[in-house]
Amino acid sequence: MATYPFSFSNFLLRLAFALVVVFATYNPEGYSYYDWAIKPLFEDLGSFSVLKALVGLTLLIGWIILVRATINALGIFGTVLAILFFVLLIWLIIDQFDLSTDSLRVISYIVELVIAAVLSVGVSWSHLRRKLTGQVDTDEVDRAD
Repeated sequence: MATYPFSFSNFLLRLAFALVVVFATYNPEGYSYYDWAIKPLFEDLGSFSVLKALVGLTLLIGWIILVRATINALGIFGTVLAILFFVLLIWLIIDQFDLSTDSLRVISYIVELVIAAVLSVGVSWSHLRRKLTGQVDTDEVDRAD
């Protein structure tokens, strides 16, 4: 059996990928796929282009990879637990540092950070589980044909 080393830097790469996908799709600063491609459609349907479709498809592929890996690794119950864990962690940080949550911008960032954190843990879970327990998860089936 081949072993694939998994380190904190590997997790950070997965987190970076999740952050890029989440924040490229939408962010409160106005520099996102939503602001560039979707929002203008409400004013002018002709503003959509092949480039916008390609970027949208690329983001959709990123979302599918992340969500499917998360659901496969954690399951629905585990995903809900991961969401709750990160929501409570962020709530604790907000409470301890007395951060203002009156702003929709702040709430948007918090929600997006939770989504990216859950997705990056989901994508990394099989590796983390193997390191913690020695158990291996696999979806591949070897056939002797």
